[in-house]
Amino acid sequence: MATLYVENVPDDVYSALRKRARDNRSSIAAEIVALLRQHYPTDAELKKRREAFKRLTKLREAKSPGPGPFPSTEEMIREDRER
Repeated sequence: MATLYVENVPDDVYSALRKRARDNRSSIAAEIVALLRQHYPTDAELKKRREAFKRLTKLREAKSPGPGPFPSTEEMIREDRER
């Protein structure tokens, strides 16, 4: 695994990282790795996201199955009023 050293981190950024690490009960290094993974995905993660996006697009473009065996909203309201 590679090692990354960062110098001249502004005090306010370091304080925010330290607070976030404390809140998540982890080290500052672990928080930075989590942030990097979240904001800079690997090629494999990008591929997964593209595939998921394609599946979602297909679902969005698919026609709805129709009203099904259930009565429409208007029919149910009329039925309730007739009681």
